[in-house]
Amino acid sequence: MKFSVIFEAQLADPTVEREHQLFHDSVEQAVLAEEMGFDRIWAVEHHSLKWYAHMSAPEIFLTWVAARTSTIRIGHGVVCMPFNFNHPARVAERAATLDLLSGGRLDLGAGRGGTVQETSLCGVDKERTAQEVEEALRIIGKAWEGDEFEYHGELIDIDPHPILPRPRQTPHPPLFLACSRTETLAQAAELGVGALVMGFAGPESIAEMRAAYDTAVAARRGDRFVSRAVNDHFSVLCPTIVLDDGETARSVGIRGQRFFAQSIGHWYGGAGIPDEAVVEGTDEAAEMRKAAEQVVARLHEQNIPVRPTSTATFNAEHAYGTADDAIAYVERLRDAGADEIMCLIQMGTVPQEACLETLRQWGEKVIPYFRSQEADEANATDGAGVA
Repeated sequence: MKFSVIFEAQLADPTVEREHQLFHDSVEQAVLAEEMGFDRIWAVEHHSLKWYAHMSAPEIFLTWVAARTSTIRIGHGVVCMPFNFNHPARVAERAATLDLLSGGRLDLGAGRGGTVQETSLCGVDKERTAQEVEEALRIIGKAWEGDEFEYHGELIDIDPHPILPRPRQTPHPPLFLACSRTETLAQAAELGVGALVMGFAGPESIAEMRAAYDTAVAARRGDRFVSRAVNDHFSVLCPTIVLDDGETARSVGIRGQRFFAQSIGHWYGGAGIPDEAVVEGTDEAAEMRKAAEQVVARLHEQNIPVRPTSTATFNAEHAYGTADDAIAYVERLRDAGADEIMCLIQMGTVPQEACLETLRQWGEKVIPYFRSQEADEANATDGAGVA
């Protein structure tokens, strides 16, 4: 099982000075993640989503991190793939350059960037985003198969051109797709790309999503693969704050997640602006329940169906607490089928000290626990083979 850290660059009270500090803090976290034994970092591309995601140019952030590190993989995921955000040929060029500079450490994920706020900034046709994402993956998956690349699809035509430079990894960096529904999980499986899954609903939901992904993998014929390099990898989001004081960690984590949930609700569902205040001594679990009830009430008022995905981000049962609490939760995610645990630590109200301490706790206690288990299982298998 792999362990990674994901960055949205969230920010409460987003003054210019705080925003500037945020990026340096995130780099510091990424560098520490390598020291602590994490396998990968991810940076997510979004546009104009104040509070929720200030990471509008993740390729710049990731290049800075790559220059400060040497072993951790660099996850450019997700790139907003609709053509008016990023022309597929430009994505391929930037990805190859970053792969070269990082020594072949790049992973590349695709997403839609489908909020009205984002699509209206760049003139993206919301009705075409899913099609354009798939076509972009198809182009990137085939861009370096020859000296010149030519593509004629339903939505875009590219006459013969060399796509330069070529990536370090052959045939290209591993490809992924952001997945939040059964339909996108099936799409990822059929395209032969890894799934990046939001895990807020908890391990039971993750198990159902893994089953849907595996079913689609088993049923596919291979005619929709975007590349000859198939990547059946299932990565799961894991919100986490881990401190010696478990109660403090739980309070800090749930507060950060409430900011995350309210921010995403603002841009994706028209809710009010997120609550930015951090009040010491607040019962954060109660505040989270209250915030979820407000979302449900608003949806009822607007006659919008209240689906599990509408309130999943308000589920507070995650890897918050001590290292033992985190280990117990990760065991449930592993048993649900996670190939990778994507730690969500950098949430808008979480102070830098808590982010850094969480990374240390994972590196010193959580990750070694699972690495030791894997080593014991490998030794047992080797011993059985010798016998």
